Amino acid sequence: MKNILLAFLITFSINAQIKLPRLISDGMILQRDTKVSIWGWASPNEQIELNFKSKTLKTTTSQEGKWSIELPSQKAGGPYEMTLKASNTIVLKNILFGDVWLCSGQSNMELPMERLKDKYKEVIAKSENSQIRQFLVPDEYYFEKERNDFSSGEWIAANPKTVLQFTGTGYFFASEIYEKYKIPIGLINSALGGSPAESWINEEGIKKFPEYNQEYLKFKDGKLEKEIDGNDRKVNNEWYQTVNKTDLGLKEKWSAEVINDSDWKTMAIPGYWADHELGNVNGAIWFRKEFIVENTKETSARLILGRIVDADSVFVNGNFVGTTSYQYPPRIYSFNPNILKEGKNEISVRVINNSGRGGFVLDKPYELVLDNKTIDLKGEWKYKLGTKMDALPGQTFVRWKPVGLYNAMIAPLRNYSIKGVLWYQGESNTKKSSEYFALMETLISNWRELWKDDKLPFILVQLPNYMDPKPEPAESNWAVLRQQQSKVLQIPNTGLAVTIDLGEWNDIHPLNKYDVGHRLALQAQKNVYGEKKIIASGPICKSIKKEGNKLILNFSDVGTGLQIKNGSELKEFAIAGNDGKFVWAKAVIDGDKIIVSNDSVVNPVKVRYAWADNPKEANLYNKENLPASPFEAELNSN
Repeated sequence: MKNILLAFLITFSINAQIKLPRLISDGMILQRDTKVSIWGWASPNEQIELNFKSKTLKTTTSQEGKWSIELPSQKAGGPYEMTLKASNTIVLKNILFGDVWLCSGQSNMELPMERLKDKYKEVIAKSENSQIRQFLVPDEYYFEKERNDFSSGEWIAANPKTVLQFTGTGYFFASEIYEKYKIPIGLINSALGGSPAESWINEEGIKKFPEYNQEYLKFKDGKLEKEIDGNDRKVNNEWYQTVNKTDLGLKEKWSAEVINDSDWKTMAIPGYWADHELGNVNGAIWFRKEFIVENTKETSARLILGRIVDADSVFVNGNFVGTTSYQYPPRIYSFNPNILKEGKNEISVRVINNSGRGGFVLDKPYELVLDNKTIDLKGEWKYKLGTKMDALPGQTFVRWKPVGLYNAMIAPLRNYSIKGVLWYQGESNTKKSSEYFALMETLISNWRELWKDDKLPFILVQLPNYMDPKPEPAESNWAVLRQQQSKVLQIPNTGLAVTIDLGEWNDIHPLNKYDVGHRLALQAQKNVYGEKKIIASGPICKSIKKEGNKLILNFSDVGTGLQIKNGSELKEFAIAGNDGKFVWAKAVIDGDKIIVSNDSVVNPVKVRYAWADNPKEANLYNKENLPASPFEAELNSN
């Protein structure tokens, strides 16, 4: 009995302690110029006291042990301290008031400065700024209900070391807003690679989409999730274990500096082995290349191997120098130059491809950088199959199922006041592009309800150009999704950063995040910070009419005028008649209008601009150098 009573007293004592959510912590940035909530948990009916700026505020916890205290509106500034008292005392330090922006979406928002460190070395070196901070939400999902807190997370100020964890897009946005207004900027980084829009919608909202709702209901109790995750893990582990057990290259140590590779085939790198004698096989394939070093006095060495599909392990003269487990990150491996020798050297790469076309992605750098000297590694490499495997069965990716990310990564933010939302997502919805506006309309409504703010600003990044360009007009799911993103502008207090010129044909994660952040900042300055004179957008088609066999297009956001960038003629315009067959068209600028025609189309009714996965020649801009948004327009549709 004594033990039971002691356990009860210990439990009660622990529960009586004030517990704060992860967001309410040292270094936090709170939203300026509005009332903000400070909340948490303690024992039922306990008095909570908050001391801030020589004022004391009090409340009593509910029967469920919840409490919340509202701070009056504060101007930008700090740092401040805040003290919370109940049966225990918590002192929160280094608090700032400024603007808090939620950065959400999928991998292009999540992509950290770490992945951009070669492109933005000087930016990172100069990133010391205690006024720009990030809270990184852990990548988690939960179906049963909305969570009240995160499992981890802390506020971190930017410096050359910590900034590597920051969202690249968000950081460049924050830097520009800070330089403009000199107020603290807090970023809440809540994004997950590969996630579709429906995973960020709440349980009530997903009911509007019967297919997604049925899928969500299958996972709500958690049983199917555990079953699928366990099976996927088992299949995945067994596949890779078999690769390692049967790979002849591991058994015979093909990673060594010297081996007998006289019977190895050759192929050009970069490239895909499906296009060569080996064919479209999966498994482990080894590659070797000899290169010459004229002297060995270098103080630094970096091996740059573009991108490799899927995983790689790399050796130089038999020494392991780096590995990457999936296809998307750039392969940049720094190593001790002492392992090099004057004259002939050998690089070995073990590539594991689990499905699809494996190889070395085209149009990427493949080189060895020694101090300021570069050795080109493109060209003929030797290769040999280590082991051949059946393709790894596709995974279910439970973490992307409807509602799960909302419950785990958005719902816990409900009481934390924010300035607005930056949203970069859509790649994972391109297979069903036509439903994207409906999803986003619901998502925006959900989130505004969560924050009890029907005017919460929402700024989207439109998908950039990607994949192989097409020589003729063609249908494109990516183009349809961009049109759906443009349609979101019908919702009040939204903005759109057009990035049709910032992509890379061979990389779904383009590295130019500076300009993405800049264009988001322009939208925020005009639509959130009230800088109405700023030109924040490129040209947007607003109306269309017909004169003879010509279509006359009217544009908004022309700034100081329309212009052709790169070349002397407008490109990527196509028109169609009633048959719906699009052909390339001649387009000329006439003031704030564009006149589009093709003599072979006598009665044009539709026009498209930059309607492709990768409209690489899209060159309509305003004179502020902002690109026109891609569009499809039809007579009588405006």
